Amino acid sequence: LTEDEDIQRMLRGSLLRKIKSRRGPRERLFRLQEDGATICFEGRFGRARSQQSFLVMNIEGVREGRQSEGLRKYGADFPERHCFTLVFKGKRKNLDLAARGEEDARHWVQGLTKLMGRLQAMSQSEKLDQYPFWIHGVLQRADSNKDNKMSFREVKSMLRMINIDMDDVYAYKLFKECDRSGNERLEGWELEEFCRRLLRRPELEELFGRYSGEDRVLSAEELRDFLRDQGEDASLRQACALIRTYELNEKARQQDLMMLDGFMMYLLSAAGDILNQEHTKVHQDMSQPLCHYFISSSHNTYLTRNQIGGTSSTEAYVRALMAGCRCVELDCWEGSDGEPIVYHGHTLTSKILFRDVIESIRDYAFKQSPYPVILSLENHCGLEQQATMARHMKAILGDMLLTQPLEGQDPHDLPSPEQLKGKVLVKGKKLPEPWHEPCGVTSLPDPEEEEEEEEEEEEKLQERSSRQAKDASQVAPELSAVVVYCQAVPFPGLPDALRHPRPCEMSSFSERKARKLIKQAGPALVQYNAQQLSRVYPLGLKMNSSNYNPQEMWNAGCQLVALNFQTPGYEMDLNAGRFLGNGRCGYVLKPPCLRSPPGEGTRHLALHVRVITAQQLPKLNREKGSSIVDPFVRVEIHGVPADCSKQQTHHKLNNGFNPRWEETLSFQLRVPELALVRFVVEDYDSTSCNDFVGQFTLPLASMREG
Repeated sequence: LTEDEDIQRMLRGSLLRKIKSRRGPRERLFRLQEDGATICFEGRFGRARSQQSFLVMNIEGVREGRQSEGLRKYGADFPERHCFTLVFKGKRKNLDLAARGEEDARHWVQGLTKLMGRLQAMSQSEKLDQYPFWIHGVLQRADSNKDNKMSFREVKSMLRMINIDMDDVYAYKLFKECDRSGNERLEGWELEEFCRRLLRRPELEELFGRYSGEDRVLSAEELRDFLRDQGEDASLRQACALIRTYELNEKARQQDLMMLDGFMMYLLSAAGDILNQEHTKVHQDMSQPLCHYFISSSHNTYLTRNQIGGTSSTEAYVRALMAGCRCVELDCWEGSDGEPIVYHGHTLTSKILFRDVIESIRDYAFKQSPYPVILSLENHCGLEQQATMARHMKAILGDMLLTQPLEGQDPHDLPSPEQLKGKVLVKGKKLPEPWHEPCGVTSLPDPEEEEEEEEEEEEKLQERSSRQAKDASQVAPELSAVVVYCQAVPFPGLPDALRHPRPCEMSSFSERKARKLIKQAGPALVQYNAQQLSRVYPLGLKMNSSNYNPQEMWNAGCQLVALNFQTPGYEMDLNAGRFLGNGRCGYVLKPPCLRSPPGEGTRHLALHVRVITAQQLPKLNREKGSSIVDPFVRVEIHGVPADCSKQQTHHKLNNGFNPRWEETLSFQLRVPELALVRFVVEDYDSTSCNDFVGQFTLPLASMREG
């Protein structure tokens, strides 16, 4: 790509303004580094200046023009075509930028898009080719006197940077073996040799040697034996296909042989991933009624932090939708100038326009998933602004908005995600049919009133004024008309609900009410959830927007288990794991025992996890020069109560670079189809809490053997 005009401009660098507030933004030089993967710019902390950087692979998307909340708010002084936004993965805030000219902005938008596409399409071998760039960067930082030679002291500094606390005697022995010139300095190929030895994977070499024998070359038959022992597709045809895909040496490839490098390439590729790659696409039956699916759901979606003084933002909706969320919440309140607003009522959270939220939903609803989005309206508006809400939804969403039952479908049955592709559904109160009220409005009980009464004392929420309470219990016909399949009603109790199922009605439960129902009448709740939708939400008294364990709600068949997406923690890890399969589309088919209870679960299952090794675990506290992790791995099972358990390896002292455990953890599972497996790496600390290093969660049903 170096010949590309856009990339050349980025390599030369451009002066861009970082737009964060109304204060005049200062120009900074942004430049793409020679590795083609890093962008550097000058940052400021207080009065001090410092060089900052970010990786292209951490960018999720590039938006042209004023397509972010920040640029719409603060970028009016800059021409639309000079502006663009970088959206990052994870929690990092957007970077809103304005170039000096339209051409500059275009080069950066096009160049970044090309680089992102290229990085995504890179093969495993090409990614490994990039490894020297990373090592090169570490070497540059460790070379204190910048003479391009490394003394033993500088090598020790480099080892600390990449999290290796290597024994001095061993490190010096390796240093001397590579110092062929004998001048107590490593340079050029000597340094390369030192790094190559560091980056060896002895555990993979041993595995390779076990199957390849003395000649250190794997034949297709030997590779087939390896695959068979792993419980994978062990045909000779599959072994030959892997050799053709991953072997780097052309002569070996032609003779259907695999060398150590090719074997490592295979194991470290997507083909060696624990996640079944078939499950990265939609692979489940999507033609069943909505109530037969777990649906990724967000609570207080508009918040970027906590629910007392946090910021409300349309960007929070974008992030949730791009993370596969299919049910978002809008707390709607009376705004000035007749415009309804969204915020956490009676708190210091900032306010955003209902209209702006609907525009963001229109733009991002179906980028990550084609399946229906549900707008959960918590309505505190008077009749006039309710009608305005309905008008905005119709005008902005157009044909996306579902306003009528589907043709050829019983209006009293729930359709499937497949039938509702590309549609936005509104969850709210519905006026009774046929329409007889002469004044055009009627009062309805508040579906969440029962919950509010139950928790009123402990939540100590400010009481609403009598006018708001009166207005909130009334529904404008215009708003009622856009509610079709998700009619919010107070919970009638399980006996009544099971006697008279109404699939198009749904109730909401606080986490406490849901737990109470599970404890008192779990099987009946499972049966109820097999016929209609239910939504669970966190207790309102949680000032810090903390979450609850969603697994116990999924065990009872609850579909819309709403969590605070803005609050990281194991609860959101489980949510991400639950919806990791089925192409991350936000809908996961419930197991048969929850769709047609009382059904039998599948056979019991024994799970054995061999924890072998880890590579380059990050240092947690960069302030401590000698801080090296003492890592251990914990494997957790989250499922029905009888299956929940956790086990962990021993910790490895002072080794974040290539700790090796070789320990097997075993679990017995009764209902494997509901189980999630969570791998956690922590830094052991004998005097205080262990520090979190990283985690990965996936459904047991999406885990591959081998």
